[in-house]
Amino acid sequence: MTFEDLHAFLAKLPEATLSIQWGDDHVYKVGGKMFAVLGGPPKGKARTLSFKAADDSFEILTRLDGIIPAPYLARAKWVYLDKPQRLPVKELKAYLTRAHAIVAATLPKKRQRELGLIP
Repeated sequence: MTFEDLHAFLAKLPEATLSIQWGDDHVYKVGGKMFAVLGGPPKGKARTLSFKAADDSFEILTRLDGIIPAPYLARAKWVYLDKPQRLPVKELKAYLTRAHAIVAATLPKKRQRELGLIP
């Protein structure tokens, strides 16, 4: 997936917002909590991708080439991909959708209702 494809997909998740932080990192949040980060490209390099993973997914993903526990967020079960193409598009979208859902589920029920994430 290209950066534009990833941005379009992440931005369309329910109540997702974008914040540019730490220079040129694109931080995607739900209810003010981050669930994915598209890293700003260092000179001549591709963008990186980090996202929240479920416990079982974290163990599986970090065994794959080019995917490691995310620096500073590994204890929270975030993974870091040196390039988003490490995963097939369908699989990547599923993991990102799940990241969104995991983080949204940690919001207080009142906030989830306000955002229309639950009835």
